[in-house]
Amino acid sequence: MEKNVFVRNRIRMIRAEKSITQNELAKAVGVSRQTISAIENEVFNPSIKLVFLICSELDKCVEEVFYVE
Repeated sequence: MEKNVFVRNRIRMIRAEKSITQNELAKAVGVSRQTISAIENEVFNPSIKLVFLICSELDKCVEEVFYVE
């Protein structure tokens, strides 16, 4: 039986709270601004390495940024 799992995130909200642009976050974690946009829009699921880099840069634990629905 196949179960649909949707990974959601709060990156946009957290970035806004910290006044960080997509471009600033992208440069800090070594990806393009378009990649951050795709992750925020839930079009692209990041690798676990990128998840940890993003969370570290946002100073949040994984559960605060990413969640499963």
